[in-house]
Amino acid sequence: MDHRNGFSDSNEISNNGSTCCFVATTNTETLASSQPLNTPDVAALQLLSKNLDSLFESTDSDSFYSDAKIMLSSGREVPVHRCILSARSSVFKTVFSGLNERGAKFELKELARDYEIGYDSLVAVLAYLYTGRVRPLPKGVCLCVDDDCSHVSCRPAIDFIAEVLYAAFTFQISELIALYQRHLLDIIDKVAIDDILVVLYIANMCGNACERLLAKCIETIVKSDVDIVTLDKALPHHIVKQIIDSRLELGLDKPENIVFPDKHVKRTHRALDSDDVELVRMLLKEGHTNLDEAYALHYAVAYCDAKTTIELLDLGLADVNCRNSRGYTVLHVAAMRKEPKIIVSLLTKGAQPSDLTLDGRKALQISKRLTRAADYYKSTEEGKASPKDRLCVEILEQAERRDPLHGEASLSLAMAGDDLRLKLLYLENRVGLAKLLFPMEAKVVMDIAQVDGTLEFTLASINSNKLNGAQRTTVDLNEAPFRIQEEHLNRLKALSKTVELGKRFFPRCSEVLNKIMDADDLSQLACGGNDTPEERLVKRRRYMELQDVLSKAFHEDKEEFDRSTISSSSSSSKSIVVNRPKGKLTVSGSGNGRGG
Repeated sequence: MDHRNGFSDSNEISNNGSTCCFVATTNTETLASSQPLNTPDVAALQLLSKNLDSLFESTDSDSFYSDAKIMLSSGREVPVHRCILSARSSVFKTVFSGLNERGAKFELKELARDYEIGYDSLVAVLAYLYTGRVRPLPKGVCLCVDDDCSHVSCRPAIDFIAEVLYAAFTFQISELIALYQRHLLDIIDKVAIDDILVVLYIANMCGNACERLLAKCIETIVKSDVDIVTLDKALPHHIVKQIIDSRLELGLDKPENIVFPDKHVKRTHRALDSDDVELVRMLLKEGHTNLDEAYALHYAVAYCDAKTTIELLDLGLADVNCRNSRGYTVLHVAAMRKEPKIIVSLLTKGAQPSDLTLDGRKALQISKRLTRAADYYKSTEEGKASPKDRLCVEILEQAERRDPLHGEASLSLAMAGDDLRLKLLYLENRVGLAKLLFPMEAKVVMDIAQVDGTLEFTLASINSNKLNGAQRTTVDLNEAPFRIQEEHLNRLKALSKTVELGKRFFPRCSEVLNKIMDADDLSQLACGGNDTPEERLVKRRRYMELQDVLSKAFHEDKEEFDRSTISSSSSSSKSIVVNRPKGKLTVSGSGNGRGG
């Protein structure tokens, strides 16, 4: 037995759905002097662990007498039992001593102030406290959506392990800290440099408990090509200084790796931090630097508000395919940022999705490696916002296909001919319907087209008798002719751009909208008039047909995502078996767990 960490020799974390029971204790001296457990003892402990696991997993918390709830920043709540957690963690004992009411709640961020702990990570730690067993890595949570990834060290896996490590540190569970620190040390050479910054940040917060992990991460970053600006944004100042000093000692004297940018570049970056694009324009007029030399677009994409980034792009003064000192284009950085509006903006300005990083990755692969399978394949309810991660992947996939649909939005718009009023009404209705059915996709393209900066053209803008009882072709000679104003043209331009971007990057959504908007009798459905019962029946049937079109489209999406989930889970499990001995991470008595 490993007396340092309180684990039995059979303790392991596995990815194939099985776990082994072990005895865990924070008092290692007592454990070291205890007698080996015989078979009946092990069986009894396994039964106890199983019973406590069923208690924790119960969805009917009241029947199992849960008396407190842990609240996450996402709004989710986890029912817990104060007596069990207090016995297992001195931190919980202190917290619960101040909660006297049954069903009392406390917010997790009151304990974990420096880093957000997700639901799955919290459940993993709590399950260990209840059962003494380390659960297998949760399906979907630790897998990305890149089919070529082994899922050993991709970002979803690193995020989960880092969160569990920080949670274990927060709750002072020393044996769990040792286990996950050991796991990270085993796989650290396989982790992407930008993801090591996340591990380093967590290891620094854990202090002496993760001293070996911290030293290894710093050593890796010192020898990497990560520039000073990136380090300064990601790490505490004293860690940045330590890295700079180590690089100087080793003679790694590339300017961007050991010194901060000159004052003119720093002024440009500070202006962007303040979302002041006009100040950036004034600084450029001084002529001391330009946007490409300052890597200003890279900086804005990585750290600034999407609106500020789009405004900077609209200046037209930066090369959208410029590479920074690490060989990243702006689109590569945008893929890491995971903001759909920025990615679409760059693509419309000419960013090349086929450009490779120095290690041979496209923006699409970067995006896939950052996206959790659980989020990507999760079915979205009708009218609910799609996950941003999934939108980023879909946008980049569409860009790589290079088959945007050109021409009119649909048959209805084409039939409007030169009648600008009808075109404007059509576009208003189409975009309004898109906002209702596909809210996230609509928001992305509307923000880029700057629709909110234009005046909405409502049905009230035309004579009401055109919609009530009268045919659209009827002309009232006493009615003043409709005049297209400048604000109407601006609105028409913004809406047209919205529809064009939607067709280019979200073709599936556009297809659904086309089927609805192109219905010849759609406009008749809104007009009650003095219809006969037979006419109302016909309209009701047509309305039901349109509902079927929508329902079919959403169900097709759901089925496709479900099939992809099954396929991804199958391929992922195979890759894990290939890269991990027995598909597991084993913690042996010597402390040399292997990560495949």
